[in-house]
Amino acid sequence: MTLYSIAMSWNDTDLEESPIPRWSQIADRLRTDIESGSFKPGDVLPGEAEINKRFGVSRSTSRAALDYLETEGLIKRRSGVGSIVIEPRVERPLNQISSFSEDMRRRGLTPGYRTRSVKVVSASAAIALELQLQPGDDVVEIDRTMLADGTPLATSITYLRPQLFKKSGIPTIEELDSGSLYERLRRDDIVFAGGDERIEAAMADTMTARILNVRQPAVVLICHRTSWMPDRQPVEYVVLHYLAERYSFHVKLIKA
Repeated sequence: MTLYSIAMSWNDTDLEESPIPRWSQIADRLRTDIESGSFKPGDVLPGEAEINKRFGVSRSTSRAALDYLETEGLIKRRSGVGSIVIEPRVERPLNQISSFSEDMRRRGLTPGYRTRSVKVVSASAAIALELQLQPGDDVVEIDRTMLADGTPLATSITYLRPQLFKKSGIPTIEELDSGSLYERLRRDDIVFAGGDERIEAAMADTMTARILNVRQPAVVLICHRTSWMPDRQPVEYVVLHYLAERYSFHVKLIKA
């Protein structure tokens, strides 16, 4: 963690007299420094008192600037520490199915996996409904953490029909740690044609916060996704918990 230094990157130009609110001008300057790399992930931004002194503004103005940067997902404010620059959010479009590995590589990040367990379990009523099975039928459960450049980004619990693995067998923990589940399924001639996804925001429970290495309270985006093949036979039902400060979703809209 690097403390802020005026000599590093602070712009000495006074705030402009313009219709743009002063808090917005301050936020713009800090955002520019973050995006240019002058402030890197882990660096601590100037605090409210320093901003007040530098620009001759009130505490409410400096607080508004920092609050806005936090809503943009650029910083995380921690009591007793300050405003810490965080890793940029990973954005995923909602109009296509792709593996976590593909998403990360498109953004220049190195995907990784930490598999906690692979086992056959009895399908609950909810899982059976998603996979078009009977409650109590066998399903393969895969519990993993998804990593980007070695940093935990999401947790994933996937349920699949055992019949999907007749060709190559159920993957081992070692196999799943070293590659994409979707790529493994494609090698077994499993083709994804579509899916349904539901997303909701929630507070991370103790276990999820520990796995994602974040302090509570922390917000996660919970995704429930069912994917199917061209004949509409379900392939998987997966529940993912994405760290909201690191992940966002993008959807294009058209007029109805």
